[in-house]
Amino acid sequence: MLSKLAPVVGNLCESDLGIDANLISEIAEEVDVIINSAANTNFEERYDVSLHANTIGPCRLMDFAKKYCKNLRVFLHVSTAYVNGEREGMITEKPFYMGESIAREKVASELLPLSYPALDVDDEIEIALDSKVAFEGNLEDQKMKELGLERASIHGWHNPYEFTKAMGEMMINSMRGDIPLVIIRPTAIESTLEDPFPGWIQGNRMLDPMILSYGKGNLPSFLVNPEAVIDMIPVDMVVNAIIAAMAKHGIAGKPGIEVYHVGSSAVNPLPLGDLFKYSYEHFICSPINMDTEGKTVDMKEMKFFSSMDDFSSHMQTEIVQQRRLAISGNNASQRLERKCKMIVEHAINLARVYQPYMFFRGRFDNSNTHNLMEGMSEEEMKRFRLDVENVDWEDYITNIHIPGLKKHVMKGRGMPK
Repeated sequence: MLSKLAPVVGNLCESDLGIDANLISEIAEEVDVIINSAANTNFEERYDVSLHANTIGPCRLMDFAKKYCKNLRVFLHVSTAYVNGEREGMITEKPFYMGESIAREKVASELLPLSYPALDVDDEIEIALDSKVAFEGNLEDQKMKELGLERASIHGWHNPYEFTKAMGEMMINSMRGDIPLVIIRPTAIESTLEDPFPGWIQGNRMLDPMILSYGKGNLPSFLVNPEAVIDMIPVDMVVNAIIAAMAKHGIAGKPGIEVYHVGSSAVNPLPLGDLFKYSYEHFICSPINMDTEGKTVDMKEMKFFSSMDDFSSHMQTEIVQQRRLAISGNNASQRLERKCKMIVEHAINLARVYQPYMFFRGRFDNSNTHNLMEGMSEEEMKRFRLDVENVDWEDYITNIHIPGLKKHVMKGRGMPK
């Protein structure tokens, strides 16, 4: 594998990707497939930072491809299924075109859709750059984050991550010309099902802060509809979809655009209530140690709330009761108060950030991805699994995913000696 890799220093935020001029001609001759997976996935990122990574960055890469890569067979862009923002129901695998706004789309059947502002990507970039100058000072970071949430909400997206990824899709679609463009839209990417081994994961992914906080006893309740479906997908299945789409469209080399949702909600839905039930089953059998003395978390079944006020009130009461038993000695009440405040604030922030996904009313159609799998040979289907409909979520969560989190994210911390 190492003999096939040639790392190149560059920067997606610079013209010509910041690549040394002497390497550009070599790249131009040899590269026939481009895969763009660079992104800023922070739901609360500054608007200007999200735009640079998720909207402007892909444009620079597409510009590089058109300028230099004359032998290019396919440009594959890894996006996210959540570019669909506030859409509901069965969400189809269709591309975005310049100026499309989900807010305007939602009121298209009403009398006054023009009352919703049109989306202009260039204007959004200008707003972000002008605001950065206007907000310069101590509160610049906070104001730029608030601006991103505001602009996303105006146009029908939940956060700047979704919004800037959608605008990135619009831009490269408008720029592509005759270049075959494939857009892969994974849902919530989690640990591997099989390859290179079950449970491998790097860093906290979308659902993991909630799962681990629950396992540590810091999230006894949550703001969630237990019947809502969470769409999660093992990362090795995402990789398999990328490889399969790259092979299919790279061989064909036909101009056009194809979108693939890589997710589970349409064919193997997982209710959020089941996700927390399976997590409870795991932590009851294999608890996390809460302190250096080896005391384990006293696990209880997750309580669900539909109101932020009720959730916040329950969290404050429950956490104080739990922690009062764990803290003793001089200044115990002060330490208890500080500790509980931090835990509750973290939980409330998680609830606020994840609220759109805990009450999400959409499912992602994956017909194109299913057809991609159907075009494989039997041997390829076994090697590059895309059969998410056959994943046993209870087994995956209790025996693969959470053990993987403990090993690769927690690095064994809090585990019995």
